[in-house]
Amino acid sequence: MDTLTAVKERLLELCDRYGFSLNQLAVRANVPPSTVKNIIYGKSLNPGIVTLKQLCDGLGISLAEFFDCADF
Repeated sequence: MDTLTAVKERLLELCDRYGFSLNQLAVRANVPPSTVKNIIYGKSLNPGIVTLKQLCDGLGISLAEFFDCADF
């Protein structure tokens, strides 16, 4: 699995775990909903670390927790 797919799958997994829709995550993370959807649907080929940190903040987890799975 490539890194972009791993990021997408991890975001979907965490949204499911914490009960957030993609839109709810975007609002909580203070990023445009289009940013989250672009990551999920493959339009964003290189989501930046700042964006990932904001998404982690929205989920209430650290970057280390985000990357703490077998896919990475």
